[in-house]
Amino acid sequence: MSDHAPPLHADYAPAAPPAALPRPALLLSCVVPAYNEEANLASFVRALAQAAGQLTPQFEIIVVNDGSRDGTHEAALALTREGLPVRYLALSRNFGKEAALSAGIDHARGNAVLLIDADFQHPLAMLPEMHKLWQLGYDMVYGVIADRSAEGGAKRLGTGLFYRLLNSGNRVKVPPHAGDFRWMDRRVVEALKSLPEHHRFMKGLYAWVGFKTAALPFVPQDRAGGQSSFNLRRLGSLALLGLTSFTTIPLRVWSFIGTAVALAALCYGAWITVETLLFGNPLEGWPTLAAGIMLFSGVQLMSIGVLGEYIGRIYDEVKRRPSYLLARDEDHSPLRGESREP
Repeated sequence: MSDHAPPLHADYAPAAPPAALPRPALLLSCVVPAYNEEANLASFVRALAQAAGQLTPQFEIIVVNDGSRDGTHEAALALTREGLPVRYLALSRNFGKEAALSAGIDHARGNAVLLIDADFQHPLAMLPEMHKLWQLGYDMVYGVIADRSAEGGAKRLGTGLFYRLLNSGNRVKVPPHAGDFRWMDRRVVEALKSLPEHHRFMKGLYAWVGFKTAALPFVPQDRAGGQSSFNLRRLGSLALLGLTSFTTIPLRVWSFIGTAVALAALCYGAWITVETLLFGNPLEGWPTLAAGIMLFSGVQLMSIGVLGEYIGRIYDEVKRRPSYLLARDEDHSPLRGESREP
């Protein structure tokens, strides 16, 4: 493993396989979210079908097109005509990866569900080990990025800060450097489907539902083609969603800042009083007064902004709109008879 490998979180690194009843015959649902993956989708689905076929003859591949703007739609439809066990779900617009994952999970029919990206960065060679750990009794097996040296320094710093804030004072610890590459038992899938959130931060939900988990370190491979859609703006938006969904630390931070500013203002007021009584105080100090007003106004506006983010989440949740809408459902899954959909 690389020297840059982060340690696995203690709560999620397995010490020994849990005692469990024998697993039933594997019925595998592979959920593949796709956004502008025209260059990769066909070759990846074929490779995934070959890898899944070595584990079980009973599997389905659920391709979720998250409102792509390239030829992903046509590529997915072509796959359904090749005789592959593909179910194609086209969302009505771009709802985001969290919603695309939710759509795939909602429509998965197997007793185990694999979440995997379509860009070849998640190694297919890890599937047998995930399957083995599932057979040993683990309900969820997830990949942990073992080397981030290829990423920019700003991204690594931001990622580390995000996880420290997210897990600070939070009973539910989200394992750092873990992503959406994971294998889940049917019990985990049903637990995720029962959660009513509209804004779904999946990494937090995976941790919140609990169950027996195991972590597998891996090094992301290079994209086979195309470019990642996760720019700094999207990553920042996802980080903000995670913080407002799973921690109240931002509210507490601004409470402490407000208290510190109030104490500083009280001390400054006491100093002005003493100075006036002992030495007199001419009409100087207007720049100080103006700077103080601007400081307090800025602190107030920033704290209102943080509070507004939480209120905005509440506003979106109470409207009870669905997380996604389907525009098309091409069902060529051999697990149709095993449907566990509501």
